[in-house]
Amino acid sequence: MSETISGGHLVAKALKAEGVDVIYTLCGGHIIDIYDGCVDEGIEVIDVRHEQVAAHAADGHSRITGRPGCAVVTAGPGTTDAVTGVANAFRAESPMLLIGGQGALSQHKMGSLQDLPHVDMMAPITKFAATVPSTERVADLVSMAFRECYHGAPGPSFLEIPRDVLDAKVPLDKARIPKAGHYRASTRQQGDPEAVERLADLLAHAEKPCILLGSQVWTCRATDAAIDFVRALNVPAYMNGSGRGTLPPGDPHHFQLSRRYAFTEADLIIIVGTPFDFRMGYGKRLSPTATVVQIDLDYRTVGKNRDIDLGIVGDAGLVLSAAAQAASGRIGDAAARRKAWLDELRAVETQAYEKRLPRQHSDARPIDPYRLVHEINEFLTEDTIYIGDGGDIVTFSGQVVQPKSPGHWMDPGPLGTLGVGMAFAMAAKKARPDKEVLCLFGDGAFSLTGWDFETMVRFDLPFIGIVGNNSSMNQIRYGQAAKYGEDRARVGNTLGDIRYGDFAKLLGGHGEEVRDPAEIRPALERARQSGKPALINVWVDPEVYAPGTMNQTMYK
Repeated sequence: MSETISGGHLVAKALKAEGVDVIYTLCGGHIIDIYDGCVDEGIEVIDVRHEQVAAHAADGHSRITGRPGCAVVTAGPGTTDAVTGVANAFRAESPMLLIGGQGALSQHKMGSLQDLPHVDMMAPITKFAATVPSTERVADLVSMAFRECYHGAPGPSFLEIPRDVLDAKVPLDKARIPKAGHYRASTRQQGDPEAVERLADLLAHAEKPCILLGSQVWTCRATDAAIDFVRALNVPAYMNGSGRGTLPPGDPHHFQLSRRYAFTEADLIIIVGTPFDFRMGYGKRLSPTATVVQIDLDYRTVGKNRDIDLGIVGDAGLVLSAAAQAASGRIGDAAARRKAWLDELRAVETQAYEKRLPRQHSDARPIDPYRLVHEINEFLTEDTIYIGDGGDIVTFSGQVVQPKSPGHWMDPGPLGTLGVGMAFAMAAKKARPDKEVLCLFGDGAFSLTGWDFETMVRFDLPFIGIVGNNSSMNQIRYGQAAKYGEDRARVGNTLGDIRYGDFAKLLGGHGEEVRDPAEIRPALERARQSGKPALINVWVDPEVYAPGTMNQTMYK
């Protein structure tokens, strides 16, 4: 008799071919044969307490490693629980695969346990969504889903596998099992050569250029190319999303606090890997007289919401390298002349920093959020991956916290999802055990997925968590006060005064409560030295709001 193989084992073989070494999951009867296959293929199974966490962890794994993450969940509520994680990855352009269970094909439309139209639900928030129709096609469809993750800008895929398809065994020689490295092509595009030449000319003649390095700089692993570009052409650089850390703090081309001024005064603005969405004021924050260039992996993003002068579709690293090389022979002394422009921006930067400095050193009680994020920034090392999970408190951190290395900043992305922190910390520490992982939570954000702190303890994944606790969903509270008055400011957004440090101890980790700003740094040091998952609950002033919170257009 010929050798046979089950659908679950075919899934595991296909995951192994893609380089997946861990899956994030919550168990269910529809999917257990995948676990059996993972054991045989040497793929680790990390089981979490909520499927949203599994999906967020797969997203986080992709961001850290550059390889697609994978989450496996059961049918019905298991899959619907994971929808938020998939949607977040979709808006953040993060490649991952969610595999969901499904009732048996033999019970199709009969009302089987947990039967839902998963594919129809997932189609709008994935690059590919399909049902596996037969056991022979299982590995083939898994590889197809991974391939589609990289079509244009990356993103998530979804597969549902009916229970009888997954459990059935078929002759091994009848199953299509794509060979590792033989079913996906390179998607790196250099961009239209004529457009690159035009960009080189613009760079050669610009007096006051600036560049925004967005998340795709990290997605494309274009750090070196971006650094070479800004240094060779003497262009001031701003960074957002996963692009933060491309240049280290203190680098002469690293700017942060003068971005609005630069976007108003520059004559050439280059936007790399960032859409003109709400974070960019839909493009309206850029000077109407500046020449605007947009570089992106996705043609649909270029020129969306705002007219541009030049659009280039391609890999950020290849485009920047080609443009720098093309400009090098024609720029003359233009790069040297830009010193005055960089000095002008540095003066604006210094003024903004000094204006805020007293609050960063404030000894006020309750603790000023600026003091908390200042202490965190001073605490970071070159090997600390920083994660922000929250509303108002994380908005504070975006102004102050500066990662020391590329790929060391993680935030939800443009979907603004709360609850990503625990999952991102889990994925980051699992993928990079050599790194320190630090996550700043809002108390509202931590409450959504905080039970997976126990998963961190169970799998021995030490990290440093800080809860900026104001017992409120403060970003929403500000908006309600602004729209309806202080007497209605606390409707539906006020939380209990929870001692999250004690919660951490309850689950087997290290926990502390901090009410004195002078105790923040010592508490962080003790968390670092504990070698455990740690949670420092810092009580911050609920009556102050981040400037970014107060400037949100939805409250105007």
